[in-house]
This record gives sequence, C-alpha cells and structure tokens, in this order.
Amino acid sequence: MRIAVAGGGPGGLFFATLMRRADPSVSVTVFERNRADDTFGFGVVFSDRTLDAINAADPVLRDALALHGRHWDDIEVRLKGERIRCGGNGMAAISRKTLLGLLQDRAREAGAELRFSSEVTLADLDGYDLVVAADGTGSRIREELVSGGADLGVTVETAAAKFIWFGTDYLFDGLTFVHERGPDGNFAVHGYPISDEVSTFIVETDEASWRRAGLDEFDATQPPGASDLVSKKYLEQLFAGQIGGHQLLVNNSRWGNFRTRRTRRWHVLDPRPAVFLGDAVHTAHFSVGSGTKMAMEDATALADALAARPGQLAAALPAYEAAAQPSVRKIQDSARPSLAWWEHFGQYYERFEPWQFGYHFLTRSISDGRLARRAPAFVGASHESWTAAHGAEPARTPFASRGWTSPGRVVTVAASADGQPVRVDGGDTPLPLVAGPAADGPWGAAVTAPADEPGLPEVYARLAGLAAAADPPALVAVHGGTRLTRSLVCERARMRNGIPALAVTPPDTARDEAAFADLAVTTLLSGRADLVGRLT
Repeated sequence: MRIAVAGGGPGGLFFATLMRRADPSVSVTVFERNRADDTFGFGVVFSDRTLDAINAADPVLRDALALHGRHWDDIEVRLKGERIRCGGNGMAAISRKTLLGLLQDRAREAGAELRFSSEVTLADLDGYDLVVAADGTGSRIREELVSGGADLGVTVETAAAKFIWFGTDYLFDGLTFVHERGPDGNFAVHGYPISDEVSTFIVETDEASWRRAGLDEFDATQPPGASDLVSKKYLEQLFAGQIGGHQLLVNNSRWGNFRTRRTRRWHVLDPRPAVFLGDAVHTAHFSVGSGTKMAMEDATALADALAARPGQLAAALPAYEAAAQPSVRKIQDSARPSLAWWEHFGQYYERFEPWQFGYHFLTRSISDGRLARRAPAFVGASHESWTAAHGAEPARTPFASRGWTSPGRVVTVAASADGQPVRVDGGDTPLPLVAGPAADGPWGAAVTAPADEPGLPEVYARLAGLAAAADPPALVAVHGGTRLTRSLVCERARMRNGIPALAVTPPDTARDEAAFADLAVTTLLSGRADLVGRLT
C-alpha cells in the first residue's frame, strides 16, 4: 500500500512515523510545500493533562518538551497594575520549529520519505492508494474535493475579534494574559515562553479598536512571509511597560479573524480514497491550546484504524472517524465559550475589579468546584474578595432593585404549564414576570435566550427596548437557549443596558443539588448574572 501525506506539520509527520512503525510494508511519502526549516508561528503549548494518548503512541513529544520545552504551573493575568496568579495549570510549550525538526527526524528513522518544497494536488498523487490531507486550515486537497462535489459537511464560523501572532525576546515565566487599555481601545496578549530566549506573543482586540488604531491598512493580499510592521511598532509601544521595552519578533505576522471549522465527514472513497486530519477538518480557538494536540491525536487514531484493517479502506476510514471525532467535538464545544470570552473582554475590563476579571476568565469553561480542586488558593481568595465587598458569600448576598428585594441571590422561578417563567419566588415578595409594567408594584421581564449566537441581536434589541421604557423592569429572567447564550444575554442586560439579570437554570441541571449549587456560585461570583433561579 502506498500512502501520500499532503502536509508536513506535526499531524502529518506523526502519522507517517506511526504508520510506518505499525506496518513497515506500507510506503509513506510526506509532501510539504515549505522548506524543511521553514515554519510560520512561534510556539505550541500543551496541557499536562491532555498528552496521555500521544505519549502512549510515541514519546517524541514528551521527550521534546522535557529536553527543549518550558514548563509552568501558574497562569498569570495582568491588568490595571495588578498581577493575579492561579496555580494548578500544568502546561508546557516548545518552539514549533524545534518540534518540527524532531518529528522530521522521527519520520525519517521510521522509513518515511519526506519531500519539501513540494505543493501537491490530487492529480499529482494519482499513483497512491490513499491521500492523507494534513495540509492545514487552508487545505488545498479539501477544497479540490469540495469543488468537485464531495459532501463533507463543512461549516465555518468566523470570530469577530482580530488577532495577530508575534514572538518576543521578553521571557514570560508561564502562560500570561496581559490587558492594556490604550488610546484606541482594549488590547490583550496571550504570552508564554517557548525556549530560553523567546516567548509567543499573540494579540487580540475588537475590530473597532483595530480600525481606530489604523491597523487595518496592511495589504493582506501580499504572499505569505511579509509581516505587518506598522502593527509591530504600535504594539511594541502599547505593551512596552509589560515587556520591559523588549522587541516583538515577526514571522508572517498579520491580522486575521479566527475561523472555527467543523466537518461532519473526514474521508471520501470516491473519486479516490482521501482522509483528513488536524486543521484541515477542525479548528478550536488557540486560547485552549489544542490545535497541534488534536492533529497528533488524529494521527494516532488514523494509524491505528489503518493498521487494524490492512487493505480495507472502506472499513478503516469510518472507524478512524468514530474514534477521533468525539474528542474533537468535546474540545470544540469547550473552546466556544473561550472564544466568546475573547470577543467580549473589553467590557469585562471596564466592568470588573481585577480579582473578578481573573475569576471570570478562568471560569469561562469550568466551574468554581473544578477550579477549586486545581487552585484552592485562587478560588478561596476570589470568595474572600466577594465577601469583603458584599458582606456575605455570593448565594447569601442580599439583592435589591426598583423596589423588589431578596435576602439572597438564589431564587426559584415558577413556570406556566408550557414551561414559561411567570414569577420569581424567594424574594421578600413574589415578582411577576410580565410583558410590561405591573400596576401594583415592581415587575420583571422573561427573556428567552436564542438557541445559537446568530440569534443574539434580536434579543439584544429587546433588552434595549426594556431599558428605554419609562418604568424599566426590576430584572430580566433569562431562560432557554444554551448556557453560553444565556450568559451572554445576562451580561448584555447588566453590563450594557443597566438591568439586573437572573439566569434561569433548566430543570435538568437544577435537579442535581450539587451541580446547581456549583453553577450558581460560579455564575454569581464571576459577575455573569446578578441572581440565579431554579425553574420549577
């Protein structure tokens, strides 16, 4: 059997090694459009908890991180002159160029043939029994098949935030998030060390700030390689105090919008057998640090499926999908709240004290209880900060708005026969949830969160109308949708429209007392909502 791998990144190289070792009778040739020592980007980062499957397949990554990488336990968040640290987050990073060199050596040792400066099309690979497309998010092989009528079920969501990837000769001592408000708006950095000399330095901002700063003038049609030097200079000045005046390093550094790619089907048999792995079929926002990990795990699953079914592509390729897709979906689902956080970090910067900003950030994908198991000191300090400000723990903090009061922040929400919220109980008096002002006192409005983010503008328009009313509601009870859309609607109400928000928990979650209590504390302490309700 002859296999052609299009793309010599970590996923393609790792697959070539594993496939050759699993079945030396298989010929594997890797075609990479760049030269052997070319690489775009600076470093890749991995969580200690996520590497078991890769290390079990081959210890190359474990050895590379031990010999050439940088390891840390703490995450640091910097803003408004404060530095907040959270432990229990074991991670390691390595220079992408170093990792690629080690993976190239490993593939050659296993007997794979590597051809560099070789960009290929399907027509170039006619003599091969299987094409493995590991050619990245702009996959030429994928686009050829789709344009030829292949139904892969591809969806792409484009994030609103702008990002640009640099390096710096300033050495962070671990994963560090730096937030600065400049004259043009809010900018933030994901920084982490990748060697003893260089750190990765990724900058994000909203489009309005990006345009006000004049950073939209770079000609993005230039071929790969040219970097945006105007943005480099602007950001060096903006973050000078955070990196001690050190310089930013460029490598194809230009602004973009992150695209989350989901693909239902990862292989085709017609017009010829081809299978995809890594960014060619799925992406997850870089804030969860999983792109290279996912590609290498795909490589492991694909090599296992092929080795277990020699010569049976019609059986092996679906088996690969069944093995690899669930993990990818889980990571993409957890990455979406993280990506959304980066689309809204400017309003969090303006609204929150540093301790709450840090807690909100670190609970964007996990709960108070899970975070406490990793970092008890950080979570304990966050609870203490709330208590110092409010005089009680979150759930027991009194609440008052427009004549309606509650002794605590956790309430019950009565529903009609069709499941719609109609009344808030648990306060000093019941609060009706009605369409407009109640004649006999305070009132609240029930707002349905959308099933997905494209539906948010319509809901935001309703919130604006409620805020502009002559007699605004004491609160909005936000129900339905997903946990993410409920949170975004609650935050919009309280941060943009000035209306307190009650996050209504679905009955299936509310029935589990421990899960409900954990969710309530996380929601209140992070400032995602003012109250949490159990729908009954």
